[in-house]
Amino acid sequence: MDIMDIKQENALEQSLRLAADEPAHRPEFFRTLLNSTVYVLGTAGTGQGQVTLDAGSDISIAHWQKADGSAVIPFFSSLRTLQGSIDSKESYVEIPASSLFEITLGAPLFLNPRSPYGKEFLPEEVRHLLSDGIGQKPVQRTVKKDTNVLLGQPSQYPSRMVNSLTQLLSKHRNVKRAFLALMHDGSSDQKPHLIVGIDMDGDFERVMREAGTVAGDTAPDGEPVDLYRVHEGESGLSDYFLTETTPFYERKSSGWLRSVLGFGKA
Repeated sequence: MDIMDIKQENALEQSLRLAADEPAHRPEFFRTLLNSTVYVLGTAGTGQGQVTLDAGSDISIAHWQKADGSAVIPFFSSLRTLQGSIDSKESYVEIPASSLFEITLGAPLFLNPRSPYGKEFLPEEVRHLLSDGIGQKPVQRTVKKDTNVLLGQPSQYPSRMVNSLTQLLSKHRNVKRAFLALMHDGSSDQKPHLIVGIDMDGDFERVMREAGTVAGDTAPDGEPVDLYRVHEGESGLSDYFLTETTPFYERKSSGWLRSVLGFGKA
């Protein structure tokens, strides 16, 4: 993509490009998409362009064929992108992305299918976006009895996953630190798996959802990754993370600004 194309990007197109190149930006892309207006080939009633859809409105939406012959609904981030993706004049409808997802639920969709950056949406992914928000809701597991587990550091460090999680967690001011370990629970796991410990204040569900999405996209060989909330003063995993490991992410204090700006201590 050349500089001119980047300059013409709207917020959704910029977010899509960043998300395609770096998984840490994907949660923000999904939020931007759900709050954006998109363009779809078709008609609503007798009109085209920007159309207000009332309950029970008739809307006809075009389908394209993928290379494997299956049908998909194309939609576009801007009128400019739509016009650059078709060879002849066609009718279009301007519609909120969330509304498009709702009325086409069950069908696969593809954002910007003929552009340098695009994204296919399968029905199950759309259902999650509409019902659960960004990322899947964490599945909580409660250990009901004392369990011995083996903890250590991975011999092959998952650099890509850690780098992406670092970028993501730095966007959340309530996250203090994040840690990494390899854990093996012989009573339930066939082999060790990665576990990420996150020390944070306040609402943790959004952080866990987004971190789960990023970890799932970047884990080595698609291996499962557990997320664990670290609590100071707690035994077990929390104690291991806090006393036996070095955080791979730690929120930086803004205190250095005071000396740069010349302010003294009170």
